[in-house]
Amino acid sequence: MNNLSDTFTLRNGYQIPCVGFGTWQTPDGETAVNAIKTAISCGYCHIDGAAVYANEKSVGQGIAESGVKREKLFITSKVWNADRGYEKTKAAFKKTCDDLGVDYLDLYLIHWPASESRFKDWEQINLDTWRAMTELYKEGKIRAIGVSNFMPHHLKALMQTEVKPMVNQIEFHPGQMQKETVTFCKENGILVEAWSPLGTGKMLTNETLVQIAKHYQKSVAQLCIRWCLQNEVLPLPKSITPSRIQENTEVFDFVITKEDMDIINGMSYCGGSGLEPDQIKF
Repeated sequence: MNNLSDTFTLRNGYQIPCVGFGTWQTPDGETAVNAIKTAISCGYCHIDGAAVYANEKSVGQGIAESGVKREKLFITSKVWNADRGYEKTKAAFKKTCDDLGVDYLDLYLIHWPASESRFKDWEQINLDTWRAMTELYKEGKIRAIGVSNFMPHHLKALMQTEVKPMVNQIEFHPGQMQKETVTFCKENGILVEAWSPLGTGKMLTNETLVQIAKHYQKSVAQLCIRWCLQNEVLPLPKSITPSRIQENTEVFDFVITKEDMDIINGMSYCGGSGLEPDQIKF
């Protein structure tokens, strides 16, 4: 990977830019509009959003005001938990497209799996949601489909369907690598994306990472983003600060050594959100 427009290839051959710009926790309104415009001006062509972030109209406005043609951008959204199921997913997809001002998505994800802790028919709920997404995919309204926060036991039923998941977006950062899930995905041709690759900022003061970053004359944020890429995971950093948005793009002019990769990969659990897919209450 040499720049923001370099790509990973999904199982269906579709190309996905190797670093995405995250919009989770980005305030709706002018802040979101300006963050998107800044990101695109800095070279981001991959925007990651979700209906539950409650800022998709502003994200869409930022995209429109950027002046960049739709086909030059890779836009992701996610169906929220309350909208899982066949009919609700179809309706949620339409609302997201309307809010973003687009007529197709590059990637659509199930935001969280229905789980046994809340639903007796959890597996069927996931399959019904997936069936709706598969139909939209086959109709050309979505270029690729996948999931988010799915663990191997959530994925197994979907792996038996006609169109298998192409992406799994999970919490992934130093100290939170989810090795079992990542291994399962890589063995089954599913690209892993990293939400909160900076541990929602918790990584920035980690002493191990601070010392390693100094060696490369890079920030800890840049180190974490580069570390994701070298683990063949697609990072989704977010910021609303123009200087940091720019800084997060400058990760292609250094390579982390194997020794330092081993140190980071070997870090004990730290900085995680504590959100467990089988235990969430939302």
